[in-house]
Amino acid sequence: MSNRLSLEKRTQIIGMLVEGNSLRAISRLTGVSFNTVTKLLVDVGTACQKYHDQNVRNLTSKRVQCDEIWSFVYAKEKNLPEEMRGQFGVGSIWTWVGLDSDSKLAISWLVGNRDSDYARIFMQDVADRLKNRVQLTTDGLKAYLEAVEDAFNGQIDFAQLVKLYGPSLDPDHRYTPAECIATETHIISGHPNEKHVSTSYIERQNLTMQMQMRRFTRLTNGFSKKVENHKHAIALHFMYYNFVRIHKTLRVTPAMAADITKKLWKIEDLALLLED
Repeated sequence: MSNRLSLEKRTQIIGMLVEGNSLRAISRLTGVSFNTVTKLLVDVGTACQKYHDQNVRNLTSKRVQCDEIWSFVYAKEKNLPEEMRGQFGVGSIWTWVGLDSDSKLAISWLVGNRDSDYARIFMQDVADRLKNRVQLTTDGLKAYLEAVEDAFNGQIDFAQLVKLYGPSLDPDHRYTPAECIATETHIISGHPNEKHVSTSYIERQNLTMQMQMRRFTRLTNGFSKKVENHKHAIALHFMYYNFVRIHKTLRVTPAMAADITKKLWKIEDLALLLED
């Protein structure tokens, strides 16, 4: 089991996980059984989520961007067996992410459906972690409107950036996304500074997720087979992103930039969360 692995071996496996290697590749490269690698992912993902929930609080953020990124579990929606259609945790799954525009800290994330219920849960969690009034930018998803109002009770400067797309250059619409030809800014509440109405940073974070988590890589068989493991992988990714990975522009980690910690974490510190 994962708690019987040496600290050095756990650190090695976690390092490979956060760099986008698949579970089976890690098993082959380290000589550790697939089940043990999976168990370690579950254990460290649980520990990362717990640490984040307890310590990423009372943030003094000024600007926050939110977005949702698509992935799938078990099979794509169109390929699901008839008896599994409509079940949570199979088919399309969405990861909601809130990002501090200045420190680049991932404030909150939530794995679920892209609907009003999950929008409310997500925005309430974002609001609970913030200490100050903030400027919030989201995409044009209508579910945000009531969710933000309920979570912040109007005490927020909120705008939506709506992108307008032209026709796709790819007739199959499979590999070439439609071109964004214009954007519209919709002021929803408060007095947001239009200069900072943007989703650029959160969209860049979406790319980071796709690059560093095998489960988000398109056109491979590295996708998640269980939604629980999908959640654990995401929790590990964001803990690594917030506390270990130095941001190239900031030259510190997002957690250091947000004054959550003075310490530059190492991957070994993630492994030590299991002992704590």
